Amino acid sequence: MKGQWIGNYDGTNTGRLVLELDDRGDHFGGNIFASPKDQREPVQTALLQIPKSSSKFHLRVFLSSTKRGSGLPYTEEELKHAFPGVVIAKIADTEWECSATETKISWKTDVGTTGKAVLWPSQGRMPSNLAASREVVDWASFKNHVTTKLASLDFVYRGQENSVWKLRTTFHRSERADLLWYVNNDLAALHRHLSGLTTHRFDLGDELDNAAFLSLVQHHGYPTPLLDWTRSPFIAAYFAFNELTQDEVKSDQRVRIHAFDAPRWNISFERASVLAPGFLHLSILEPLAINNPRAVPQQALSIVTNVDDLEEYLHIRQSQTGSDYLTAFDLPASERNRVMRELDLMGINAGSLFPGLDGACKQLKERNFAPRSCHLRSSRVRLEGMQYPQSSAHAIRIASGRRYGPRSLPEVRGKSHRDNCRFAPCRGSRRLEASNLGNQRLPHSQMQRL
Repeated sequence: MKGQWIGNYDGTNTGRLVLELDDRGDHFGGNIFASPKDQREPVQTALLQIPKSSSKFHLRVFLSSTKRGSGLPYTEEELKHAFPGVVIAKIADTEWECSATETKISWKTDVGTTGKAVLWPSQGRMPSNLAASREVVDWASFKNHVTTKLASLDFVYRGQENSVWKLRTTFHRSERADLLWYVNNDLAALHRHLSGLTTHRFDLGDELDNAAFLSLVQHHGYPTPLLDWTRSPFIAAYFAFNELTQDEVKSDQRVRIHAFDAPRWNISFERASVLAPGFLHLSILEPLAINNPRAVPQQALSIVTNVDDLEEYLHIRQSQTGSDYLTAFDLPASERNRVMRELDLMGINAGSLFPGLDGACKQLKERNFAPRSCHLRSSRVRLEGMQYPQSSAHAIRIASGRRYGPRSLPEVRGKSHRDNCRFAPCRGSRRLEASNLGNQRLPHSQMQRL
C-alpha cells in the first residue's frame, strides 16, 4: 500500500482525498487529508498506522483542521472565528478495503457526517506517455525551435537522459510519500547535521531560508520534493546529454527536454508556500542562492510539488483549461558528442555550471577524454601537441590501426605497457618540436623517450 493514493469523496461533503503512506517495517505509516471542494471549509488531516496483515480493517482516526495553504493547525478560537456556526468533526470511524489496484474507504464522524471514497495508486513509476513534439526531432531542429519560436516566451526547461522517464521528484523516486514525516523528521535532522558545514545559519521557520535550504540540499544530492529547472534550454540540454554512457549513445535511446510555461501556470492555479499545504499543487520556486554557488550559473529555479505522478496531474489540469503547459522534445542520444562540443563552445560545461575543482576537472575530462574519431586506440602512440602539414608525405597520420608515414615508424616497445604509458613532463632535449622533424625519420631512441 505504500505510496500516494488519490480519489474523490462524496457524502455530507465533497472533495478530494489524498493518502500518503511509507513502509515503516511492521506497518504502513503516513497521513490522509481531505481537501473540500468548497474552500470555505477547513482541510482535515489525520495521521495513520495501517496494518500489513489485513486487507479489511476498522480504524478510528483523530482529525486535525488545518489552514489551506500553510498546513498549520487551527486553534479552537481560530476555528470558531473562521467558521462561525459550523460544527467541525474531530474523530472519524473508518472502514477500509484494500487491494493492489484500489482502496475503498467509508466513514462516520463524531458529529454525524458521513462519506466514502475510492482511491487509486499513483502511476508515477510507470513509463512516460507524454507525446513529444513532432517539429523537433534532432539537435539542429531543437536549436532552431527554441531560438525562434520560444525565445520571446518565459519558458523554463528541464533535461532528462531518457525519454521514457516521467517527471518525478527525487523524494518520490525514492519510494517515499509521507511529506508530513519528511518535514517534521528528515528536514529537522538534516538541518542539525548540516548547520556546522554551512556559513549561513538557515532558519527553517522563515520561508526564504527554508526554500534556500531545500534548494541547497537538492543540488548536493539529498532527495527533496523539488524538480530542478533552468531558464536556459541549452543548460537543460547539457543535463540531458551529459551523463549518457557510450552504450546509450550507440543505442536508439532518446533524451528528453521539457519546456514548461511557468507564467501561464502561475496565473491559472493556486500555489503553495509549504511542502504540505493540504491540497495537491505544483508551485514555481525561485530560492535565494545562499551557500549555493551552482544556482546562478545554472540559471536555476525549481518546481516544488506534493504530487507523485506529475504528468497525469498536468494532463488533468490541461484538460480543465484547454491550455498546453508542458511540451516535450525528444532528441537522439547518438548526437551526444556533437551536442557537448557545441555547448562547450557556448561556455556551457561542467566548469561553468559547477564552480570549483570538481567542475573544472569534469570539464577538462569531457574535453580531453570524450570519444572522437581522431583519437588513437590505446595500443598506438599518440603524439600530443604536434602539428603536421596535411600535404607532407611524411606527416604522421592520426588514425587507428594505420602505420605512420610512407615508411613505417617503429612502434614503441618497452618492458611493459606501463613503461609505454609513463606520464612525465617534456624537458630539455627530450622535447621534440614539430618544426625540427622536417623530412627526417625519428630515431628509435627518440621514440623510446616519448
